[in-house]
Amino acid sequence: MQSQSPTHEFFPAPPSQTWKRYPRLLARLGMFTLIRELSLRGNFLVKVAVEVLWLGILLAFYETVFARTSMVASWPKQDYLFFVGCFFAINGVLETLFLENCNEFSNLVRTGDLDFLLLKPIDEQFLITCRRVDWSVSPNIIMGFCVMAVSLWNKGWEFDALRVALFAITFTCGVAIAYSFMLVLTSFSVWLVRNQSLMEMWWLFSSLARYPREIFQRGWANSLDVVFTYILPILLVVNVPSRVMVKTIEPKMVGFIMVVTVASLAASRWFFQRALRSYRSASS
Repeated sequence: MQSQSPTHEFFPAPPSQTWKRYPRLLARLGMFTLIRELSLRGNFLVKVAVEVLWLGILLAFYETVFARTSMVASWPKQDYLFFVGCFFAINGVLETLFLENCNEFSNLVRTGDLDFLLLKPIDEQFLITCRRVDWSVSPNIIMGFCVMAVSLWNKGWEFDALRVALFAITFTCGVAIAYSFMLVLTSFSVWLVRNQSLMEMWWLFSSLARYPREIFQRGWANSLDVVFTYILPILLVVNVPSRVMVKTIEPKMVGFIMVVTVASLAASRWFFQRALRSYRSASS
């Protein structure tokens, strides 16, 4: 006698109810990983201290730079510090929610543990990329927003609801674009099994994102600006949100980052699902 398929395949939940459970599930996963982190408090506190120290060293470096010049690539000190804070906040979101999970994907493929995740009655991309929350790097989000707030205060920035709204939108778009890049690089693990070199490529992309576009808009480096803005748009991730808040609002770039976000999410999801279809389970 053949076994029947699970009930949820015959009676799927309505789409509205299905998607409503994901925020609640993410919260439960986050709580579980927080409890696990706090079981080793010493290690957790050391990792947090390292992140705080890294931001302190970076700010000290830029204080040294601006002690000798008033601008870096047409960015005054407070504007540039806002840019640095924006990068830290976006990078903090990515590292807290996704990076550890993406790094472990190759191990799941190699050991066959991916089989158990694919059997769960939940979206595979969500479960694979969001199943663990790395709370030790979450302070980067808070520190990034603190640096942005202090730079705006020192700049004498006046509240502008339009800028704040556009910043929130483009900040979210920046996170989504970077996540899409990370997901594509992670998907290659299905074919390459190990993704160490691919994740090193991710660090290369994130290193490019921490600099204003103007640095690349001169001489031979102008080609890098074109490639990493319009072909592999990693320079949009931090530049557009930062410019919206502390420099001029460019409607074309705001619209462009929204279009790129939708295209990146769609393309990365297609590529991820294509990779899963090529996956051969440990039992095959």
